[in-house]
Amino acid sequence: MWTFHGAHGSKCPLSVWNQWRWVYYAAVVCLLFSPVRTDEACPSSCICARDSGTVTCRDGEDAEVPGDIPEWTSTLILRGRNISTLQRGAFMANGTELQVLTLSLSYNGIQVIEPYAFLGLARLHVLDLSHNQLESISARAFHGLVELRSLYLNRSVLPAAAAQLTHALSTQSLPNLHRLELAGNRLRSVPLVRLDIYNLHALVLTNNSIESIGRENVTNFNQQRRMRVYLSLNPFRCNCELEAFYYWLKNSSQCPDAGRLLCSEPEAKRGVPVERLRGEDVDCMNENLEAVSYVFLGIVLALIGVVFLMVLYLNRGGIKRWLNNIREACRDQMEVYHYRYEQDSDPRLANVAV
Repeated sequence: MWTFHGAHGSKCPLSVWNQWRWVYYAAVVCLLFSPVRTDEACPSSCICARDSGTVTCRDGEDAEVPGDIPEWTSTLILRGRNISTLQRGAFMANGTELQVLTLSLSYNGIQVIEPYAFLGLARLHVLDLSHNQLESISARAFHGLVELRSLYLNRSVLPAAAAQLTHALSTQSLPNLHRLELAGNRLRSVPLVRLDIYNLHALVLTNNSIESIGRENVTNFNQQRRMRVYLSLNPFRCNCELEAFYYWLKNSSQCPDAGRLLCSEPEAKRGVPVERLRGEDVDCMNENLEAVSYVFLGIVLALIGVVFLMVLYLNRGGIKRWLNNIREACRDQMEVYHYRYEQDSDPRLANVAV
């Protein structure tokens, strides 16, 4: 019988070696095809690219954020899903913080963002929530995003959530925010109360319903010299209320799309670029003086009327006598006419005359 010489010269039967060899092969096969899931596995219905650190999950009926996102993910894209509510700690399903730097949540039908929805994303730099249907935004919706640089909310904020946006965009939650995009949300005013407490470099408010930029907002713009404000495709009302903004627009380079800002009212100025208006078109002093002049004219006419009535009242006795004299004179004159008429109409008087 053939024998196998071991490392120390021991001899084993060849049949025994063959048995152990098959056991070794079976163990290897079991390890290769084992269903055990590792931490590096890709979530179902997602595409993972470990080299670029990107996980893309598109078009699904899932109502929640996937709970098995790999820890190496630096870019997470969730799009075309059915996530109506971003719940508290939506990205901490596994109890650990992710190292995600870019998070895209556009086109997911998101309606509500609950407090602390983005916990576990302390390193996040870019957050895109564009093209959703936000009806409710908690004041602490973005709490914990201390490293966030860019926030995109284009065509996402419904009128019900517009008033809540001011409280949600607080410096306590977003101390390092550099770029804020709010295009296409039908906003009627700048949603930030004080711009001087932000580190904004770009504020995009294009294609909204802003009719005027008040003096307070212009002061905030002046305090943030490095900030660029984009305001095209808004229906500006070119009247006296636009005066401070008009002169800021003429003397500042902070609005890169200044040439595309057009008047919508009044009718005579519709389509005219705001920066091409004349100073008197938005001069509050002229408008105020014109209004004051009309008021003053009305007061003068009223005073004249009062004086006239007082004169009539004080001379009521003389006026009465004058009216009586006129009446008596008219009566005497009428009696003379009546007497002549009677003489001319009597035929006997006519014969006597002949």
